[in-house]
Amino acid sequence: MKLNKEEAFTGLEAAIVLIAFVVVAAVFSYVVLGAGFFTTQKAQEVVYTSVDQASSSIEILGDVYGLGDSVGPTYIDKVRFTVGLTAGGSPVDFSQTTLTYSDSTNVSRLDRQGTTLVVEADVLSGQWGVIRMANNDSNDLLLENQEQFTILVDPIDQIDANQDFEIQVRPAVGTAYAIERSAPARITGVNTLY
Repeated sequence: MKLNKEEAFTGLEAAIVLIAFVVVAAVFSYVVLGAGFFTTQKAQEVVYTSVDQASSSIEILGDVYGLGDSVGPTYIDKVRFTVGLTAGGSPVDFSQTTLTYSDSTNVSRLDRQGTTLVVEADVLSGQWGVIRMANNDSNDLLLENQEQFTILVDPIDQIDANQDFEIQVRPAVGTAYAIERSAPARITGVNTLY
């Protein structure tokens, strides 16, 4: 006599299949959650990097001055301004920074004069230099928190009365900072530019 009772096996097979589905679902959810966390972390890194690249770490401190030529003065020969870091800004290496001068007829890249601090008279046509450093104990061209650099720019062309111009300060990291100014109608030895 042969007994054929398979009711118990059906329940056991269903339990095995259910456990297999639970294990597969757990593994799949772990993979999906891991991929989601990884994507979120990468997106956060991209946002922080973008904010660093899109924001300028420098700002103008005080006024921008145009220095008249020594003969007349009939035109502005040099431009002087002071820069510092914005609140929370990251340090800017001025040995890697470039300056560009532009007006309605000219766009020119200016060369940096000297390796650190330079004398005002050494900045020649088409050049720029750091002529004063405040709160900089190391005397390097790394602009850090609470430090101030006074920059002297000697554009290739003279700046005439009522002429608009722009100087762009382009750090190696971050966006360029544009200084847009106009020469006054009457040029004197030292002119505040607006």
